[in-house]
Amino acid sequence: MSAFFDSIIKARSMSEEVILRFDEVSFEYQHDKPLLHEAIFSVRRNSKITLMGQNGAGKSSLFNLITGNLKPKSGRILIANDIKIATAKQVVPREDLELSVLEYFAKAFEIRSNDLQSKIHKVLEAVNLDVPLDRIVGNLSGGQQARLLLAFALIQNSDILLLDEPTNNLDQAGIDHLIMFLIMYDKTVIVISHDADFLNCFTEGVIYLNNFTHKIEYYLGDYYSVVEEITKRVESEERKNAQLRKSILDRKEKANFFSNKGGKMRQLAKKLKEEAVEMEEEVIDVRHEDRTIRDFTIPVQDIIGDLVTITGLTAFVNHEPRVREIEKIIRKRMHLIVTGPNGIGKSTFLRSLVSGENKYAKILDEVRVGYYSQDFSNLDFEQTVFDSLDSARLGTTDTQTMRSIAAGFLISGDLMGRLVGELSEGQKGLLSFARLVLMQPGLLILDEPTNHINFRHLPVIAKAIDQYGGALIMVSHMPDFVSQIRFDDELDLGKV
Repeated sequence: MSAFFDSIIKARSMSEEVILRFDEVSFEYQHDKPLLHEAIFSVRRNSKITLMGQNGAGKSSLFNLITGNLKPKSGRILIANDIKIATAKQVVPREDLELSVLEYFAKAFEIRSNDLQSKIHKVLEAVNLDVPLDRIVGNLSGGQQARLLLAFALIQNSDILLLDEPTNNLDQAGIDHLIMFLIMYDKTVIVISHDADFLNCFTEGVIYLNNFTHKIEYYLGDYYSVVEEITKRVESEERKNAQLRKSILDRKEKANFFSNKGGKMRQLAKKLKEEAVEMEEEVIDVRHEDRTIRDFTIPVQDIIGDLVTITGLTAFVNHEPRVREIEKIIRKRMHLIVTGPNGIGKSTFLRSLVSGENKYAKILDEVRVGYYSQDFSNLDFEQTVFDSLDSARLGTTDTQTMRSIAAGFLISGDLMGRLVGELSEGQKGLLSFARLVLMQPGLLILDEPTNHINFRHLPVIAKAIDQYGGALIMVSHMPDFVSQIRFDDELDLGKV
């Protein structure tokens, strides 16, 4: 039984039931490249748990092990009898984007019930989403899709709710509503998120997937308390290791000195060597802190003029389009932030601008556009990572430089041959930024560039965007991130 569960038992009634347990579970996609190694943890009924780990560590894979979509290499996953599990995924599957809202919810049931529409209205109300049931899922905003994913999990009436980055695309009102919902929700919840403030509001414990040891670490307490505990533990282990290494070096040096002597001195040298070996075994595998991407610069296309001309805006109010005439010109070095509540049409505006389908806005033909799509729809999931990077780079950038840029975004050589679609969502985000560097755009269009990204990377990304010398149009619902970036103008679709 895990230390994590033991700690919770002391704080809770002994009558509370364990409904999920990993018993020495190991898992790997490729031979000798484990994601999990003999993982042990337990989860009690009605607990609120955070699953932590850096991008690509295997958090979403662990969710798939819980649901049975993946099978462990060894060990057992024990789930209590009659326990139902539902997952709110990070993104709506591409094959579901053409469905209506009603058709999408119908997929949650083997047999469509007569009261399906009544159930849908109840879960939509629970997640504070008001959309017609005949609305096409792909036409919903990112924030509306985030709420829809949660509602799809709720309608299954599960005992364990798995939430994978549930705050992505949500505005502050949406995040506040989600926090209140989770605090009041009387079922077991396991959450993957990089939003520290969000997690701290309801987390009772943390399961940490260590990307270095591939082991599970267990902590009790709110998010910030756990982070502080981890930091103190790492510092203590590093101090102990430093003392051990000093003693090991001292014994080895003395052993080498005495080994050249005769008689009892050689026996002493042998003893010192044995002590050094024993000490080396005591050196602790210190938890490696999540690696942070390197500082980077997004090179700028040398172009001048009116890069973007906007003569009108379309916003969606009560699901109906409204148009307002405006005059706005974006030139080199101008940074524009696009704001407004979920569902108002911000992502639609950016997509139509990039595609050239916006009749009220025009990008200068010669401008090279770097587009970060919140759902990564601009990436070819069937390409290898290498080919995706290669297709973005200019001819002036050689392959070695391309690989170096990718490495700065933690895209290592072993990822180059993998398909883009096989990457975690966080890795897709880092790949997108690497592509932007290689493109050297004259115009950056960024739609929720913090989605799926480890919070440790965000200050580095904000600095690069702030210093970008080209034209910038950005949508983001993360105030702390936005505050680190220079903006010259705001386009508020909520005022249309």
